[in-house]
Amino acid sequence: MSDKFRNKYRIPPARKPNWDYGRNAAYFITICTQNKEHFFGEIISGIDNGCHSRINEIGQIATDRWYEIPDHFPFVTLGAFVVMPNHIHGILIIDKNDGESADNQSTDNGFVGQSRDDQSAESVQTLHAESVETLHAESVQTLHATSLPPKNEQMAAISPKPGSISTIIRSYKSAVTKQARNIHADFAWQTRFHDHIIRNNDSFQRIENYIINNPKKWADDTFNDYR
Repeated sequence: MSDKFRNKYRIPPARKPNWDYGRNAAYFITICTQNKEHFFGEIISGIDNGCHSRINEIGQIATDRWYEIPDHFPFVTLGAFVVMPNHIHGILIIDKNDGESADNQSTDNGFVGQSRDDQSAESVQTLHAESVETLHAESVQTLHATSLPPKNEQMAAISPKPGSISTIIRSYKSAVTKQARNIHADFAWQTRFHDHIIRNNDSFQRIENYIINNPKKWADDTFNDYR
């Protein structure tokens, strides 16, 4: 996966305040459960003193829906991924064809609806100094800007755009929530998620290693309430 990243997905080193989150790039994503509740399983120790994640039925749902993302968003390639007891880490690589709009590239016909826990905002921990928290806004129907009243223009401006990271994650969260609540009625995600734009191949390698080795570091994990 790191070879695919090299050069093709490199972006300018400085963070752009108006960055288009539908733009081709690799994104490190972290999504936590509400109140960091352990909905997905547990971390257990192995014979070799290593640790690994043992996911439960809801954790398997979170895994399966993640690996289905490219089925609904064909311009997305997946990097490393892990399910932890109360959060998930994963890399999403957006690779849209030049000159083709996000509307034409998305086939989001399986991730339907918006989880109700995406409709308000609350603070979350900062995963990395360069990480940003992407606001999930209630989606509104897209209209021509010239026909929108001022209030609707504001809503359109903050709503997730087709083919953007926010749209992908909102759809993923909604799909997991719908199934998970058949098992545990109280299942919910935090209202925001962490995203970090991966800027070069070295960073890509470092983050992939972090994701793969995350279960082994659970004792010191930022999201571990029991440390």
